[in-house]
Amino acid sequence: MKLRILFVALFSLAGSLDASLPPIKPNIVFILADDLGWSDLGCYGGNFHETPNLDALAKQGMRFTDAYAAGCVCSPTRACIITGQYPARLRLTDWLPGRGNKADQKLNEPDFLSALPPGDFTLAKALKAGGYRTAFIGKWHLGDSPDCWPEFHGFDLNIAGCGHGHPPSYFSPYGLPNLTDGPRGEYLNDRLTDEAVKFIGNSTGKPFFLYLSHYAVHLPLQAKPDDVRKYSKKAEGLSLKQPEYITDHGVKVQQHQKNPVYGAMVGSLDESVGRILSKLQELGLETNTIVIFSSDNGGLASPAPAPASNLPLRGGKGWAYEGGIREPLIIRWPGVTQPSSVSKSPVSSVDFYPTLLEMAGLSVPKKYQLDGESIVMALKGKEEGSERPLFWHYPHYSNQGGSPYGAVRFGDFKLIEWYEDMKTELFNLKKDPGEHHDLTAMMPEKSLELKELLHSWRLRTKAQMPTQNLNYDPKAAKGGSKKTTPQDA
Repeated sequence: MKLRILFVALFSLAGSLDASLPPIKPNIVFILADDLGWSDLGCYGGNFHETPNLDALAKQGMRFTDAYAAGCVCSPTRACIITGQYPARLRLTDWLPGRGNKADQKLNEPDFLSALPPGDFTLAKALKAGGYRTAFIGKWHLGDSPDCWPEFHGFDLNIAGCGHGHPPSYFSPYGLPNLTDGPRGEYLNDRLTDEAVKFIGNSTGKPFFLYLSHYAVHLPLQAKPDDVRKYSKKAEGLSLKQPEYITDHGVKVQQHQKNPVYGAMVGSLDESVGRILSKLQELGLETNTIVIFSSDNGGLASPAPAPASNLPLRGGKGWAYEGGIREPLIIRWPGVTQPSSVSKSPVSSVDFYPTLLEMAGLSVPKKYQLDGESIVMALKGKEEGSERPLFWHYPHYSNQGGSPYGAVRFGDFKLIEWYEDMKTELFNLKKDPGEHHDLTAMMPEKSLELKELLHSWRLRTKAQMPTQNLNYDPKAAKGGSKKTTPQDA
């Protein structure tokens, strides 16, 4: 009896001690792909690329069907993720340094920022203040000057993060200013994953935030020879019934996933995710680590021939249509997200900042402006609540053939306003995710409602608008005006 009383007393004491201890903060691994399209993964319907690790991650967590990048090109989305603010508010609305004004374009772009502002209270700074060890590995692309790089925005460790939008080479020597070259022929995806695994292995005693931002699958198209041979054989066996490309707004858009090198790059990206997950399991960190995977904009589908197809979505990188902005998003939060769960909630990369802070039990400073909302309730399977609009603002011409635009999604409807002539297109994304049927004439009241919503948002964020090009010459392109290529973005 005395032993029993002692056992009960000790158990009660242990319980009271546990209750007095602060909750253990979860580790966070945020993996961002570059130019990966919504339909590139098997779990999103892709049938050419092999992505077993990402498909398994989706089965272990939650897959979002209607997740968006805040920009149709990379730098704006990346700035949005780290600040929690829309590119329009930041005035960082195009890839850096951008393509500049050209005589054959009707509009001139505004004078947007050339780097992420140094004073912003970034996500990394917020997590670091909350006791996290922070690391950035991979593509940054938010300013050329070294004092704009990750270590000046809250990261304790920065490997390979600089002003480059793409690596000069995916094989060592890489030509990146702050990544030491490995053995000749070493593959960049493998090297960045090595560094990430090393960081995880050395992170003891403190929660960590690892931002692994792959350069893949951005151009240049380069992959390991054995992987390319594997996908070349797959491509040879394809039976293609649809045309190679279609013409949309005068631009040729790719219609098939069949590029062997691109397929190999997607496969390598998937292998990287698998290695990260295996390391977490090996160290016993799996149950206390949140893993997030997404992309910064749609797949490069134009001008064809291009490496990606975003079907059934329309368009691709640099476009206002869903193929340019709808992204894969998978989140595994052990003990919270239900395995194999699917959310249809429209969410945006502007939501990552408040979501991760809530996951970590941290609050946002009262004076810091956030544009996104926490999606923790959606991750818990509770999607009830009022709908809210999502916005886009791109006052630029893209290297992929896109024109300046603004857009808003509210509920099932999405409105695009083209800045050259201010004409609009309206789509019901629930019934028409491929954006084939413009409903503007059929639903004038809905069009006006969304247009007013978009205009009001632009005023609130002080969005910079393009201006008329007084020297516009549609024939200037034939005269040899400076061109850029999709690789520049």
